[in-house]
Amino acid sequence: MFTKTPVPVIALNGDSYNRGLQHGTQLKNEIAAVFTKWKTNIRSAVKGNPDSTLSAFLQSTDFKPAITKYTPGILQELKGIADGSGQSFNDVYAFQLVDEFWVYLDKQFNAANHHCSGIGVAATATRPAYIAQNMDLEDYMQGFQVLLHLSPGNGEPEQYILSCAGLVALNGMNGAGIGLCMNTLMELQASGDGLPVAFIVRGVLSKQNGNEALAFLKNVKHASGQNYILGIADSVYDFEASSNQVIRFFPKAGNNTIVYHTNHALANHDVKTWYKTYHQQVLANTAQNDNSSIRFASLDQRLNKNSSAISADVIKTTLRSKDDAKNPVCRAFTATGSGFTFSSVLFTLSGKRAVQLTNGSPDQSDYKEYFFDLSEPRSSDSKTK
Repeated sequence: MFTKTPVPVIALNGDSYNRGLQHGTQLKNEIAAVFTKWKTNIRSAVKGNPDSTLSAFLQSTDFKPAITKYTPGILQELKGIADGSGQSFNDVYAFQLVDEFWVYLDKQFNAANHHCSGIGVAATATRPAYIAQNMDLEDYMQGFQVLLHLSPGNGEPEQYILSCAGLVALNGMNGAGIGLCMNTLMELQASGDGLPVAFIVRGVLSKQNGNEALAFLKNVKHASGQNYILGIADSVYDFEASSNQVIRFFPKAGNNTIVYHTNHALANHDVKTWYKTYHQQVLANTAQNDNSSIRFASLDQRLNKNSSAISADVIKTTLRSKDDAKNPVCRAFTATGSGFTFSSVLFTLSGKRAVQLTNGSPDQSDYKEYFFDLSEPRSSDSKTK
């Protein structure tokens, strides 16, 4: 069913705690509902008590020291969400750890939750830079899409952040022209004491300067294997991150003007023991019926052109594509338990900076556009080798 209802925009301002308090208060009912569905989903996945599972997960990890070191204000924001929504702090904290919980389930239960597709194109003389993504998530999050709009303050720029009720970030962009999209690389080494994905997103988006954003992404210890497409003003970068190393990836050797990625590592070979065979098959192009490889081939075919020919419309058409019916880039919600495209985003990083996103999959929802305050400072472009 096609929807014309845009994603709700939640305005947040003030210090970290008050941002969280506003989030929790405004979305109290939605947070209660999604938490109930979240725990039902866990019960189904593990065939056991969700609270016991979450407790065991939290006891097996120690992310808070890294969070305190790199993004200390976010813990206060989580306390605000808990106080505003009436949920326990531990549940609010655990809910932030989307990818890290997937890592835990993958090791314990051989679960598979990773289907995002990302794109980035550098600016040309006639077109701004873009990064874009289909954010694919589990079915229980359907109907809880939100766009968090953070006012500038606390030394941070204005930010638009795609999220779910109760969650501090999925992806986003700031008024300095810095944006971040990501997709899971489950085969890469993870760490129980690294910085979780949601906090990496917020850490990057808090930066006013492109060099600081690059340094942050490259130097933090990552909690889970992840591919990051980072946009800074006119430039785009792709990094495959494991807990031990961050490797830049080029889909086309030597071409740094266009990047795209799905959910298998191609440049970073720091893989978990039980994924080594799969990783070698992917590199040899012999992985049979591999969802990620099939979607990557679709992106490669559609974006195999001069970057000057890639417009916002070409990116949107690619994100709506279903070249392989069983392994589409665009995944409409069906409530089958197989996941869906929670939202499709397109971030315009230079020129008239803007965020566009859909409420659900882009074949069933229009992109709604939001602009930044033109008084926001512009980030200096960053160069890395």
